[in-house]
Order: sequence, then structure tokens, then C-alpha cells
Amino acid sequence: MQMSVEVERKFLCNADTLKTLEEIGAVCVGQRQFHDEYFDTAEFHLTLRDMWLRKRKGCWELKCPTAKLDGSEEQRDAALCTRYKEITDLPEIHLRVREAVGDEDMETCPSLEDESWLRRWKLACFAEFTTVRRSFTLQEEGVQVDLDQADFGYHVGEIEVLVPEGGDVQRAMEKISRTAQQLGLSGDKRIEGKMTVYLKTNRPEHYARLLKEQIL
Repeated sequence: MQMSVEVERKFLCNADTLKTLEEIGAVCVGQRQFHDEYFDTAEFHLTLRDMWLRKRKGCWELKCPTAKLDGSEEQRDAALCTRYKEITDLPEIHLRVREAVGDEDMETCPSLEDESWLRRWKLACFAEFTTVRRSFTLQEEGVQVDLDQADFGYHVGEIEVLVPEGGDVQRAMEKISRTAQQLGLSGDKRIEGKMTVYLKTNRPEHYARLLKEQIL
């Protein structure tokens, strides 16, 4: 099954963001609301590997980090962007989670029909929140800008390009960089995502552990 890599740069929204988007020709393609639940073990087997198991609208998704770019790539763009594989195939998700939690019993497989696998691997929800998202498309091919408002009070923007696995990630980062310039974004510090802010506020011990291991 073909997987995609989500290349993304976050930015802080301000009062002028919508006006700037309009000025550069962005087209609003809709607004939606979704509720996310994130799962891990008590020992953080997944998140300590930078793996994020999420349930959204009844569907499971696992975001896994991609390989690091080599030294020949543009380091500044690479530092500002995140890159994750998005896995939505449930059997593939099961394989990745099984490996992460160290379950070597390959004889018995948990059912895909129910969620008994959550109990088997002691996975529990550690974060849940609702987001209102406004999405925009740009003239730059394949670029989408999302403006997110989380129900715990955090507002953040995302410039995103989806790349087929094995595709040109560097080109995607160049597109994101050009869009960031159009939006007037400056600075070389990566902006915190919704999960980072949520954990810092609601799960400080989990946050501290991920920070120590340089996941966040």
C-alpha cells in the first residue's frame, strides 16, 4: 500500500494572517471540526520512538518519523519542517505497534474487527482534544495552509505538502519555504505543535520525558 510523507512547517497565527493569505491568492476550501484521541502505553513505548497513534472520526492513523536528511540538504529548511509517514492501513499499524511494544508472540493476532488490541498492548488514551480547522490552497502546486484552533486555547498555522513515499522531500521543503516567505514568516525556531502545548499543560511528566529524549 502506497504511503505518503507529510512535510509540514508550523507558524503562529496573528490578526493579519487571513488578510495575508487573501493577498497572496489563497483560496479557502472549507472549515471542519474533528476530535483526536492519542494512545500510548504507560511506559511511552510509542511516543519515545516519535510514533503517534491517533484515532480520528473512527479511523486509526499512525504517524512515524522518516529518515533524517543527509548533510547535503538545506539544513535551515529541514530544521523548521517536520516529516512523518502517515500509515492508515490497520494491519500495518498493528505490525508497527506490536514491534514497538515488544510483543514477540506472533502465534496469536489481535482481531482487527474490534479494539481488543488496545487492551492486549496496554494502550490507553493520553491526550484528546477538538480542533476547528480552516484550510486554504495556494497557487504553489500541492501546498495547503491550515489554520487550527484547538479547544484548549492554542492557535497555530501549518504549511503542508504531501509527498509519495520515496518522493522529493527537498522539493516539498522548497515549496514550503517559498510559501513561508510569501506569508512574511521569519525566524529559525520551530514552532510548537498542538500536541506539544497540550502535553506541556496537561501531561507535564510525559512532556518532560519526551523533551529529555529530544522527541519534542
